[in-house]
Amino acid sequence: MTSSANPAPLWQPSPERIAEAQVTRFQAWAAEHYGAPADGGYEALHRWSVTELETFWKAVTDWFDVRFTTPYARVLGDRTMPGAEWFPGATLNYAEHALRAADDPARADTPALLYVDESHEPQPVTWAELRNQVGSLTAELRNLGVRPGDRVSGYLPNVPQAVVALLATAAVGAVWTSCAPDFGARSVLDRFQQVEPVVLFTVDGYRYGGKEHDRRDTVAELRSELPSLRAVVHIPLLGTEAPEGALEWSALTSGDTAPTFEAVPFDHPLWVLYSSGTTGLPKAIVQSQGGILVEHLKQLGLHCDLGPDDRFFWYTSTGWMMWNFLVSGLLTGTTIVLYDGSPGHPDTAAQWRIAERTGATLFGTSAAYVMACRKADVHPARDFDLSRVSCVATTGSPLPPDGFRWLHDEFADTPGGLWTASVSGGTDVCSCFAGAVPTLPVHIGELQAPCLGTDLQAWDPHGKPLTDEVGELVVTNPMPSMPIHFWNDPDGVRYHDSYFDTYPGVWRHGDWITLTSRGSVVIHGRSDSTLNRQGVRMGSADIYEAVERLPEIRESLVIGVEQPDGGYWMPLFIHLAEGATLDDTLRDRIKLTIREQLSPRHVPDEVIEVPGIPHTLTGKRIEVPVKRLLQGTPLDKAVNPGSVDRLELLDFYADLARKRS
Repeated sequence: MTSSANPAPLWQPSPERIAEAQVTRFQAWAAEHYGAPADGGYEALHRWSVTELETFWKAVTDWFDVRFTTPYARVLGDRTMPGAEWFPGATLNYAEHALRAADDPARADTPALLYVDESHEPQPVTWAELRNQVGSLTAELRNLGVRPGDRVSGYLPNVPQAVVALLATAAVGAVWTSCAPDFGARSVLDRFQQVEPVVLFTVDGYRYGGKEHDRRDTVAELRSELPSLRAVVHIPLLGTEAPEGALEWSALTSGDTAPTFEAVPFDHPLWVLYSSGTTGLPKAIVQSQGGILVEHLKQLGLHCDLGPDDRFFWYTSTGWMMWNFLVSGLLTGTTIVLYDGSPGHPDTAAQWRIAERTGATLFGTSAAYVMACRKADVHPARDFDLSRVSCVATTGSPLPPDGFRWLHDEFADTPGGLWTASVSGGTDVCSCFAGAVPTLPVHIGELQAPCLGTDLQAWDPHGKPLTDEVGELVVTNPMPSMPIHFWNDPDGVRYHDSYFDTYPGVWRHGDWITLTSRGSVVIHGRSDSTLNRQGVRMGSADIYEAVERLPEIRESLVIGVEQPDGGYWMPLFIHLAEGATLDDTLRDRIKLTIREQLSPRHVPDEVIEVPGIPHTLTGKRIEVPVKRLLQGTPLDKAVNPGSVDRLELLDFYADLARKRS
């Protein structure tokens, strides 16, 4: 939706909320000390943050009291992308900052973590307990010979042990990487074999949907296929004994040892994340200790407005960047909520129940979960005490306008209303390009604004900035959390070609966006799978939003396929709700809905029923691989099997391509 179609805000922060927001206080402080604009609100602050980039990031480090063990020579040694050099000369440690609240005697016995399983009963881990466990494990890792730069891996669910292992790894200057235990052995090996870990933390299994899932055979396969391992640590989540040769978690973390933190260069690797991938091995994306530290302090402290009085919940798994983002809530002294289990167990309302029982103040979830609650007739604010929830944030895919309206209506009686923050970023930067701003209004279907320090623009194919028109999402200045490199990409070619091949020196992310004239942002979907009919570019998200309002439609997928004869075939695949039938009446209603709500150009050439819609492991619809299948690419070359939630669903699309050829 554009600004002209949507002039009135859905939500407006109160003057009190604006005054109390940390970003407001930061702006006043930065105006006094660093020449930031005192007036003009967020828009003026953002403009200053991108035009005075070095001053802005120096202000961020001072505001959050970042502890540099050795000082930096300057903020930005080289701003060329790729390869920008941040805070050269500085040393620090991410884990030291994550545990700072434990140094406060008044907070030592308050929860740092609230762990929730499918019983939905929170189990606290205090700041003192977290610090002691990290200290003990840090000492044991050093005893095992783990040194700065070594890789440490976790095959773990979203449990406190995973947080402890990450922080201990960072404390010794090693490099963390993790996969969720629902990943199969091949998917895990495609990731871990690239980085050759020396330690592997594992569970014997996990619980999901009320069932126990034994993973001991998978763990045995990982051990046999990772010859770089020096040690395996067994976490008995299901109560089994450690396999032969494995170390017991409890033996490594039961001491009372204060952690000692390795001072590492600002650009020292912190962790490796993996792209969802479509073909070939997943990209092994390396981000730095300092880059993540300052980016996440900005994002969580200023944009999410988190502090010591907050409780931060986001439904995620250790295989998704949002888990790393969640853990960084500790940097702001916030209590983080870890949920290990199905998002819909025992019913669709499960995540709201967790928010109630943990006193969550920021509730993060997927757009798909919001829409599922709407369809299931869930009433969160009526049926649960969510009085502490001040913000519901969504990511993973654009939140449809109906999702904004539903959340607004459900929380209509909440004092001050509900701040709905749809955010968009990526694994590639482990952060957001645009999204939450506590001092700005929320408009239906829109992200509030680009993030501070991020010169986000929409460009046409010739590199011309666009306003109120669809363009490529680009970032024209460096961000501290951009990858320092990809693993096993010594000449940087794969890194360069992933983001900088279209516009030299400018980050192209691969999304279509609109920057509205009032400064908000609309995400239209991936640009590499964007529909292009008669020269008009269209985002798939707009079609999904229209079609999935129909009660008969569970989910949909639209693809545009260029034909050898110059034609263009645009099928719409639909997964029907239980009991629904795709007949001519429903086909006509689908097309009429799209025509009326979007345009005749958006109407598909065919409506085809499918047994299901395939997704990446992080829940995004797989558009590009399906497009490749329909263009005749063999299945084994069209998609990386380890990146798909239900690989068997792709057989339908491969069969359809064969029938059409």
